[in-house]
Amino acid sequence: MSNATNVERQVSESAFLVSKTDTTGKITYCNIPFIEIVGARGDELIGKPHNIVRHPDMPRLIFKLLWERIKNKQEIFAYVKNRSFDGSFYWVFANITASLNENGAIVGYYSVRRKPNPKALEVIKPLYERLLSAERSGGVEASSRLLDEILKEKNISYDEFVNSLQRM
Repeated sequence: MSNATNVERQVSESAFLVSKTDTTGKITYCNIPFIEIVGARGDELIGKPHNIVRHPDMPRLIFKLLWERIKNKQEIFAYVKNRSFDGSFYWVFANITASLNENGAIVGYYSVRRKPNPKALEVIKPLYERLLSAERSGGVEASSRLLDEILKEKNISYDEFVNSLQRM
């Protein structure tokens, strides 16, 4: 994979980027729109850790929240900046859930991503920059405290916040 660049790819309005992973986060399935925006072949993704597309601009806190939720069989929505194999990037509004077997045990995870509301990104980009800055100086704990303060100030939960941004 190439180093990150400033070239942005756009997710099509009609596209749904789908991937599934096993319980350790290794990709077990990805659809054509996901493969195309990542700029990979399916065999370059299957069996690889999903964080192969993680962009360095993403606060680690977002993934900490994500894993806490899905490991508890709760869904989560998040704005995610991912990196394509050529170093370009793309933003998505992701919904991630656990996949359960007939006994209710987690057998993997399922993510459906779509084009984010551009107005939401006007809020998310500076927020993520602040969270990243907090992480650089005080780790994920500092980033978590900052997000908690911001949400408390707005008197809104994380879920209400991200979903309201998508509907702006």
